[in-house]
Order: sequence, then structure tokens, then C-alpha cells
Amino acid sequence: MVKKTTQPIENFDYLLKLMMRKKASDMFVSADLPPTLKINGRNVPVSASPLDQQQAADVVYSVMNAEQRQEFDETQEANFAIHRPNIGRFRVSVFCQKQKIGMVLRKIETQIPTVEELKLPLQLNDMVMQKRGLILVVGGTGSGKSTTLAAMIGHRNRNSHGHIISIEDPIEYIHQHNNCIITQREVGVDTDSYGIALKNTLRQAPDVILIGEIRTRETMEHALTFAETGHLCLATLHANNANQALERIVNFFPFERREQILLDLALNLKGIIAQQLIATIDGRSRRAALEILIGTPFVSDLIQKGAIAKIKEVMAKSTNMGMQTFDQALYDLYEAGEITYEDALRNADSANQLRLMIKLGRDAEIDEDESDWDLTDQDTHVEKQSRKKAKKSKKEQESDYILLNPDEE
Repeated sequence: MVKKTTQPIENFDYLLKLMMRKKASDMFVSADLPPTLKINGRNVPVSASPLDQQQAADVVYSVMNAEQRQEFDETQEANFAIHRPNIGRFRVSVFCQKQKIGMVLRKIETQIPTVEELKLPLQLNDMVMQKRGLILVVGGTGSGKSTTLAAMIGHRNRNSHGHIISIEDPIEYIHQHNNCIITQREVGVDTDSYGIALKNTLRQAPDVILIGEIRTRETMEHALTFAETGHLCLATLHANNANQALERIVNFFPFERREQILLDLALNLKGIIAQQLIATIDGRSRRAALEILIGTPFVSDLIQKGAIAKIKEVMAKSTNMGMQTFDQALYDLYEAGEITYEDALRNADSANQLRLMIKLGRDAEIDEDESDWDLTDQDTHVEKQSRKKAKKSKKEQESDYILLNPDEE
């Protein structure tokens, strides 16, 4: 039987400080495990000693107020935010697993990074300054979509005037009013659902509308309507690349609407940014590899015709317009010495295409069937050097990934 307590756990605020100092995105608290931080995508325990069931419950209950404890006791779930002065803000999710209590804390960012600080392509700043249209940021969970969007919104906030409305689930970055008025609404807190919030958005005099995630046909319809009515709409979508994003949008709708949706996209799409995060060679951070599609007249024509399969080739040949494929982005990161050869290939859309680029240069193309090329993994000098660098970096960083002592000064 677990005893419920509200007594604060010694050093819990220290764990929050450690989380901030180590730039961890999340903290996990669960019975049979030590408190664990997620740092650069890796789980790092903060001590060698796992929490027992009572200790885990003590930690979790100490974070909740009376109302939150009652909600958890009744539903076995609780979601809320906490603020620790001089430490930070955190989103908290409390739950049960295997009849034991657990908790995940996510850091809510208040410092908005810039595109330059994130080392993202500068054309993102130009994209977000457009008057109207639809911009999509796509990628898997944990690929940095929210961070990229936050940087773009931050640029717009500093460099234009107007009203920016964001509807998110949950809010991950808190923006301050600058030249723009920023209204941030959280689903489940400030509004019951995306659908209800989006229906009322145009009554709130927006210039820019950010949709945290497009999950349904209804939300996609709202995004297209916002763009068609003269607003700039930014949104995220789960897709691996620009082509897949377009296919997913079309597949939201019945077949008989396909032609109209392709026309709407052709007229309103300003760009798609597809993104993934790759560990740097030293293992201390991650870099974003971006595929960028810009809605030029030629791209719009291809979309209207439904020739989505041809778009990747256009991106590869339109670098002078600010476009690039994933493989070109990975090539640039590899050539700059920021990621390993193995990681570059592992994350490539076409490993053979990327191998060819590394051998012959960024503009190299495979014109014949890839199976005709002898581009299988060979232990070349380049790969050996990459492995050697990675091994050296792993040794250098080992001390960063050993168990952290929560009692250290």
C-alpha cells in the first residue's frame, strides 16, 4: 500500500535545476528506476539508485496541489503546469503504469531561439514574413518541429506588426508580446478542442495563425481556408518528407475532392519544411537536417497536376531558389564535419544517392537504376575516418553520460 504524502521531496528542485542546466527536454519519474533526464535524445539517469514505489509516489504527490491530487485519485491521470521561480516552467503528466505511479515533466521554453542560433537555413526567416499562404513544418515526433516554428514566429514577432494566434496542444514555447500581439491558446486549457478554437479564430482579427498539429480533415480544411482568406497559416504535420506530406494532405479527403484539394494547395502552399535531428560527432548536441520545398510557380503547377513524385527532383535542382532535399542537407552536415558518415547514410532518403554525392560532389545524380551502381557500403578511407572520429568523440563524451549525482554542488 502506497502512502500518499504532500511533503516535498528533498532535492526535487535541484533535479529541476539540473534539468535546466543540462538542457534536458524531459524528466521521467517512475518506480523501479532512478529519476531520468532526456538529454539530446538520450536517457540519462541522475543516480545509481532506483526509486521504490513509495519514493516515486512521494515525488509525484509533492508536485501536485489538492485539486490535482483529487483529479488523479479519481481518474488515474492528471495534466498540469508548474512554475518554479528562478528555475523555470514545466508541463507535468501524472499517470499509472503496472499499478504504480509515474510522472513525466517537460520543460516549457521561455527563451525563444532564433533561426541563426539553431543554424537553420536563413530562408526560413523570409518564408515567415509572407503576407498570406500555408507553410507546413513536418517530421516525426521529437524532430524539432515546435522549435523551428517557435524560431520562425519569434522572427515575425520582432520584425512585423500584427496579431499572431497560436492553438497548441500543449504550449511548448511561451512568446512575449513584441512588435506583434501574440495570443497563445492551449487545447484542454483555453479551449475544448482544435475544432472549436479554429472556428472562432477569424473573429479575432489574426494576421498569422499557428496550428500546433494537423491531425484531421477538419483541421486541414481550416488551414486552407485561413490561407485562402489572406492570412499566413503555419502548422505541423506528421510526415517524413515534403512528398509524403502532400500525399497525406490529399488522403485526408475523399477521392472526388482530390482535384479541388490539389488546386487549393497549388494556389496557397508557400513552403514545406521537413526536418529530422541528427546527433553531432561529439555527441553533445543535435543538428537539424532540413528538406525545403518552396511554392514556386513550377512547383504549384506540378501540385495542381498531381505530379507529386516529380517534386523531389525539382527540389534537388532548385538550390539557387533556397530549396534542398534531405540528402543534400545531410551531405552539407557531413562535409562540414558535424555528423558521421554512418549517421548521414542512416537518415538519408536514398543512401545510394548520398554515397554518390559524397564521392562525386553535391550535384551528383543517379540517372540510372540504383541497382546498376556499385555503391554498397565499402570500408573506404572516408568511412574509416568517420568511425575513428566517432569513437574518439564517444570517449570524450563518456563523462557526460555517466550517472549524474543529484547531490553534487
